[in-house]
Amino acid sequence: MLIDPVPTGPVQTEPRGFVSAPDQQDQLLAVLADAGVELGEYDHRIAEWLTRSPGQDWGTVATIASWVKRAADATTT
Repeated sequence: MLIDPVPTGPVQTEPRGFVSAPDQQDQLLAVLADAGVELGEYDHRIAEWLTRSPGQDWGTVATIASWVKRAADATTT
């Protein structure tokens, strides 16, 4: 199955694919780091909860990561 990357523009349809929970967490943390977001211990716990909670699939995590990426990009342009 094709895995859609984190969108860089407005999300019109759910990002597709299966990404394991640890990989989802890695992707989310990478986007946050690229955006310059400093994370505390509780932030890390919430990122883990978000990516490992039942019902949180790649489409959800990719969309949230997309928001962070686009917000960071908007502040640098």
